[in-house]
Amino acid sequence: MKRKLWILTVFGVVSVLAAGTLPAQERRMENEKTFQQMFPQGEPLPEQFSKYFTGQAWLARLTTDVALNVPVSNVTFSPGCRNNWHSHTGGQLLIAVGGRGYYQEKGRPARELLPGDVVEIAPDVVHWHGAAPDSWFSHLAVECNPATNVNTWLEPVDDAQYDAATASRPVFSEGIPVDGAKDPELFEIFDNFALGEVLGHGGLDARTRLMCILASNVASQGRAAFRATLDAALGAGVTPVEVKEVLYQAVPYVGMAKVADFIGAANDVLEARGVGLPLEGQSTTTPADRFEKGLAVQRSIFGAGHIDAMREAAPENQKHIQQYLSDNCFGDFLTRGGLDVKTRELVTFSLLVSLGGCEPQVKGHIAGNVNLGNDKAVLLAVVTQLLPYIGYPRTLNAIGCLNEVLPE
Repeated sequence: MKRKLWILTVFGVVSVLAAGTLPAQERRMENEKTFQQMFPQGEPLPEQFSKYFTGQAWLARLTTDVALNVPVSNVTFSPGCRNNWHSHTGGQLLIAVGGRGYYQEKGRPARELLPGDVVEIAPDVVHWHGAAPDSWFSHLAVECNPATNVNTWLEPVDDAQYDAATASRPVFSEGIPVDGAKDPELFEIFDNFALGEVLGHGGLDARTRLMCILASNVASQGRAAFRATLDAALGAGVTPVEVKEVLYQAVPYVGMAKVADFIGAANDVLEARGVGLPLEGQSTTTPADRFEKGLAVQRSIFGAGHIDAMREAAPENQKHIQQYLSDNCFGDFLTRGGLDVKTRELVTFSLLVSLGGCEPQVKGHIAGNVNLGNDKAVLLAVVTQLLPYIGYPRTLNAIGCLNEVLPE
């Protein structure tokens, strides 16, 4: 990790030194609305180079002082773009700086590249590099031994070779937050349990299952699990808006202090996939009507009689909390678009179960879920899918709440 940070810091300085060319390039990037990144994108590859690429790529030279003799360029690949098989007589260094890509040497497995990864390519090694099928990618290319370094371009990387090199595990296997190379036994145990035994129980559709797990990861502060689950969720068809709404829904229940880092992580992943931010707004209330609309949603979920009695019973010095529940928790969040109220209640249930120590609130939201059509079987299915991520104590506590509110 220290090496990655050092490299990015050093080349951040390089980009500042080359800042004389930044304004025009930044304007071009804005006009093209392609891939936001820390280095300039530059211009589309000229014909002399583009003929050796499948797909569209851009080049930005970052160093210009010939006396330094260290040519450094930023190369940006659109999703699915890659260069031909080729070699360098003097070798090359690649430093991944944005998105997700791949590097492969002839006769060896492909290597996934994420920002901060470094590839040291020995002289005369035949290889290719480029973007993942579903992500933009950029890397710094450092030419080694430039005085004598010669490129030899070979045949294109055909679709079959590229598909085989970039083929990922099945969608759900992307949800394993364990490095299988370093902890193979734990990887196998989790894979067999979470994505075998547990996955087959309950009948939740993939999108609902993964949104509930995303919410659970946030409440549990599981950053690695969230990142792995997010890849699986996007691969299963969960939309960027739905991802953001799961995160926004977590704010009133988990707190901004715990959610903020996950919003940043999600933004990084979405931008790496070429998703422009901010997304289309989903708010449906104004400061003038948020209380009225929030109270209406509260009543629709929990019943008007229950909500009105709770508001009436609150001591005078605590009525402001009831006001906040109506206009902030429900008015600002439950009224938003992007997810329907029924799904939001499942997400909320997942958040509360995973937090632990929230049994009174869990029971209240069990009743709310049932009122919206999420019956005990659905709630039990959600708890079962969360088990590998939250452990047995919180799972058993959740089932205890279920059995108390909805006896067998």
